[in-house]
Amino acid sequence: MTYTLAPMKTGRPFGVLEIPDSHFPLNLDDKIPAIRELYRRAKTTAWNPATDIFWERLDLSKYTEEELFAARQYWSRLAWGEYGAISESPALLLRYTKERREPDLSMFWTIRTQEEVRHADACRRMADALGGYMVEPVTKDLEDSVATHGVRGMSFDADTPLEALFGSLICCAEVIAFDVFRARIKTTTDPVAKQILQLIFRDEVRHCDFGWKYMEYRVPNMTSDDLAVVRNKVIWMMEEVELKGYHSSWLAPSPNVTEMESDRVVYEAGLGATVEEVEKPILVKSVQEMRERMRSWGIEIPPFEHAKMGTF
Repeated sequence: MTYTLAPMKTGRPFGVLEIPDSHFPLNLDDKIPAIRELYRRAKTTAWNPATDIFWERLDLSKYTEEELFAARQYWSRLAWGEYGAISESPALLLRYTKERREPDLSMFWTIRTQEEVRHADACRRMADALGGYMVEPVTKDLEDSVATHGVRGMSFDADTPLEALFGSLICCAEVIAFDVFRARIKTTTDPVAKQILQLIFRDEVRHCDFGWKYMEYRVPNMTSDDLAVVRNKVIWMMEEVELKGYHSSWLAPSPNVTEMESDRVVYEAGLGATVEEVEKPILVKSVQEMRERMRSWGIEIPPFEHAKMGTF
């Protein structure tokens, strides 16, 4: 069973805030050693975007004006995405407290939040170094797809078990983004862009590991109804978020050609982007692996369909 006190289908989107506060007794013992270890590891691997990145190695003379403009736009977009992770963190921390979840979650999540701040800061600094951070999309129609994936709202919805949030946000969306991120590192040739991606990737390894470890801890005690909600949220995350262009603009129902061409310019310049033909097989493989891992929980994820991907 889940920890939420509100009944299913209450129709109250902010039900979590109505859970009475209860702070004591306060037990800070290791409840989930694997997650407590991720917390300890995160504390020893902190890095500073201002001083730990070799900014002096960024040679703008190697790039054309077109490449620099496209890269500014690309790294600004990365910063917007990282900022979204920052803004969802307080909502989830509040939920952990309201539901009196294991202290390991809150301890790790505070570090995870700091890491997302670093990621946004590094991406912003890179955009500035390339000629200037952009405060909003160049094309207005891109705003809806990059603005949010709905996690902040779901965090307060007592009818959405926390496990369904982890299953959809981390074990689905973040794992796909993680796999694409790894490909970015391989194809990026600019030394500063590559270093930033490597540092972010090192943190994201722990973020994804956190989601899988907590779900593996919780699944044995979840009901079939709970697992069904997890399944539905994972499907929703794939169909309504990922396959509509949240992380990859080419997946949008009406993809912005200018945006896609801009990403290709960045990719060919070796400044950090990937393109459709690189990402397609990664997405397929990532979903296959997710499907296999969730099958061990008793969750069957159905095939997905997309105009550019077919059935996979």
